This record gives sequence, C-alpha cells and structure tokens, in this order.
Amino acid sequence: MSSVCFFYVSFIVPSILFVSKELIINVTPTGVVIALLEDKQLVEIHREKNSTMHSVGDVFLGRVKKVMPGLNAAFVEVGSDKEGFLHLLDLGTQIQTITKYVNCAMHGDKAQLAMSRVKLRDESAKTEGIGSILKQNQQILVQVAKEPISTKGPRLSAEISFAGRYIVLVPFGNKISISQKIKSVEERNRLKSLILSIRPQNYGVIIRTVAEGKSVSELNSDLRNLVRKWESVSEQLHNAKAPMKVFSEMDKTVSILRDFLSSDFLNIAIDNANVFEEVKGYIETIAPDKKEIVKQYKGKEPIFDYYGISKQIKASFGKVVPIRRNGAYLVIEHTEAMHVIDVNSGHRVNADQSQEDNALDVNLEAAVEVARQMRLRDMGGITVIDFIDQREAKNRKILYDRMVEEMAKDPSKHNVLPPTKFGLIQITRQRVRPQTQIDVLETCPTCGGTGEIKPSVMLIDEIEGNIEYLVHDHNEKHFSLSVNPYIYAYLKQSFGRQQFLWWRKYKRWIKINKVASLQFLEYKFIDQNGEEIEI
Repeated sequence: MSSVCFFYVSFIVPSILFVSKELIINVTPTGVVIALLEDKQLVEIHREKNSTMHSVGDVFLGRVKKVMPGLNAAFVEVGSDKEGFLHLLDLGTQIQTITKYVNCAMHGDKAQLAMSRVKLRDESAKTEGIGSILKQNQQILVQVAKEPISTKGPRLSAEISFAGRYIVLVPFGNKISISQKIKSVEERNRLKSLILSIRPQNYGVIIRTVAEGKSVSELNSDLRNLVRKWESVSEQLHNAKAPMKVFSEMDKTVSILRDFLSSDFLNIAIDNANVFEEVKGYIETIAPDKKEIVKQYKGKEPIFDYYGISKQIKASFGKVVPIRRNGAYLVIEHTEAMHVIDVNSGHRVNADQSQEDNALDVNLEAAVEVARQMRLRDMGGITVIDFIDQREAKNRKILYDRMVEEMAKDPSKHNVLPPTKFGLIQITRQRVRPQTQIDVLETCPTCGGTGEIKPSVMLIDEIEGNIEYLVHDHNEKHFSLSVNPYIYAYLKQSFGRQQFLWWRKYKRWIKINKVASLQFLEYKFIDQNGEEIEI
C-alpha cells in the first residue's frame, strides 16, 4: 500500500444523535421476517425460518467424525447436512475440564456437577496438536458460532457462552472483561467491583456496553438468569446421545430486542397475537418502562406494506441501487471472493460546483448508502468500493472519515481501510449468518416467463369467474379480494362500480384491498380469518 495511506489516521468520534428505531415483525406460515427501521429507513432485515436448526448460540452435544491434523481442526456431527467445523483455536483453554464435566453429567454423577467443585486448570490446548485432544467418535459439547453458509456446515466453538441483556456468561472461566466502548475509568472499576461481588465461582463474565450505569440488582438478575441457562444444559446432558441439541438460543425476534433495545426505540409492531404476547412479556422483564411501545398490528393491509417496507425492499436489493435525492446510483456485484460496489454519479451535476466538489458530494452520499447496504444485506468478508476519483487529498480524507462514521452504526465487527490513490476503499466485515439475498426481479405475471400471454382484458372476467365459484360452489359468506394497486385503481374507478355490479349479481359485498407486494396481474382471495383461499 502506498505511503500516502499513513496520512489517513482517523480519530473521529461519531456524533451521538437521536435515531428513532422501529421493529416491524411479520409472522408468516414458514417463519418470521423482522425489519429494523432507523428514522423510517430500512437498515436490517432478518428471516427466521421455522425449520432453522442451527442458529448462532445453539448448544449441541456433538460427535467427532473426523480429526484433521493437517488443518488442526475436527469435523463434528451436530445433525446438519454438513458436519460442523471446529478449529483448535476454538477449543479454549479448559477443553479437558469441560469434557470431564460433560461425561459426569451424561452419566448422572450429580455430585460432580456443582460448578463450585470444578477445578480449573491452565491447559495449554493451543500449543498441542488437535489429535492429542480430540478422538474420533468422542462426544463433545459445542456451540454454533456461525450458521451454515452455502455448502459449508456450521462453524463451532467449544468455549460455551450465554449472552444476556447486560453481560455474557462464560462457564469454566474466571476472567472479567469490560466492553471497550465504556470509556470512563470510574464506571469500569464500579462495574468490575459489582460483578466480583455477585459472580459465582468458576464463571467468567463479559460486561456489555449497555451495562453502563446499571444497578447491582439489574446485573444480578441478568447473571442469575444466565446461570440457570447453563444449569439447564447440565440437566439436558443426562442420558443424552450425540448428536443432540441441548440448548436453543432464544428466537431471533427476542435476541434482536436483547441486543438493540434502547431508549430510542419508539415502536415495535407485530402482526401475530402469539408473538406479540411473547415479545411484550420479554419487554416487561427487561425494560418495563418500554412495554407500551409493543403493539399488535391488526390492519387489513399487510404490515410491510403499511410501513412502506415492501417498497424499500424492492428498491434496495437489486443490482442497481439508487441514492436518494439525486440521480447517483450504486452497482453492487457479489463474487465468490468479495463484494464490489461501483459509485456512479448518473445525471447528478451541479453547474455551480467544480468537478471535484461534485465528486465529493456524490461520494459522501454514496458512503451513507454503502454502509446501509452492507448492513442490510449482511455482506461479510471483503468489500471493495470504487468511489468517484478525487484529486485532492483533503477530500479523500473527508470521504474516509464519513465512511468510518457511517460504519460505526453497524454492530458487526468491521475495519475500514484508507482509500488508495485510485479512490478504492476496502472494508472487511464479520458475518455469522448467510448473506441476506432477496430476488426483486419479478417473473412476468401474465406469461409466467414463457413469453406468451393471454389477453389482459380477460383478467376481470377471470376474477369474476372465481368469485362465482366461491359463492355458488363453496358457499363462502365473507371473503375479500387482494390486488396490485394498479388493478385496485381500475376496479375502484367510477366510485367502485365493479363492486356494485358484483353485489347486485352475487348478493355479496366483496371488499377490495390493494397490496403493493402483489405482481401486476396477480390477485388473491382472503377469507374472514385472513387466510388465502386456494382456488
């Protein structure tokens, strides 16, 4: 790298501004989709399928299938299609102690399960080969550190930990660590003293940033809850047989609340009664003063349409992403080795500014969108951004500082490298879940991709034929019709003339709903319970 890069040493501290946050939760038959909004803008989207078996944080009793001395790693069977990968460095320094404890728990030796009786040893596991520690068919307790991605199995760790609201509990440890984001020396000393006074023997603790300013009762409640989780794992191990899940991390909805809930959360909207009660109960436990922000959405319009999320998804996940308020845009390409983002000015030109100033303006706005896209798509590994060339070093410094400031909003571990003389900025970002990919290109609704279509003027006749079938053959009493907004406008013209015609013919008032997520000529019939009627 050119020596010019040493000029870009940034000590920027991002300005702390109030950002209103909303969590919108859409419950579907196949799982849960969670959207995080900041100032009404979509910044994260999470999809949790009902069939997800290997989420980050889940603990398994696994079986060693292969020991690979050349890789200094082992492949462990945990019930997934591909064996999990466990590296020597992820065994921890207490692997022998944990293995002995697990064996006692599996054979019901309760006298040996009290953590206060465990003797921790300074094991130099990392200086030995993995073949001297693990054997084929050995049963071992592991935790999912990274979910299965593409053709790879889950990444595993033998250092078990449990994340709470204010702390992270590490069984078989004795170290107390404090988040580096807590800067006050007095506060760091206070928190460490509090944890020392309440921590049970043989448990390590990591104090999270949100613990700053919290009382001993709040920390103690969180600590006791996490200790109970570990004790439940011990109980599950009795007579267990690998591969077997012995602890399941809380669902993604609650885990997001645990990690992100703060005073700037203004709204949590959920369109399912059961999930609403679950989330409300959790909020009442961790932050009773925030329980009023949890609301059950009961509108007829799909929740993502009501909050404008469907439109943002379609605008944000294509190959070409427009930058707000101007004609500039990003071109995003995903390759096997890295992600590449190209910044284009489009027709964005201010005649009153020089080329250098125009380039800086576009680049600064692009930096904001790049940071959002990386977080939204959960782009891990290496990302290279090709910004518009800037000749002046001070402008490259301004751009770099803006990029660092915007990426500081991202909770994932990342590193922003200074721009090269060609205007390229490289960002490395940790990812523990599969990259979020949403196909926003729509199959032609009239031809289904065949290139041949039926006459579009027959659509209303087709809908009416289905209405007649539902009324006469199925004797449906109450149902509604959901259509694309363009078809909705056509059906509602002349003060809903089409509805009156159907009412006169079928003696049913058929409500028409506009749904932006439906394709142009796509339509659905919905029963009184909100379920789609299969025709």
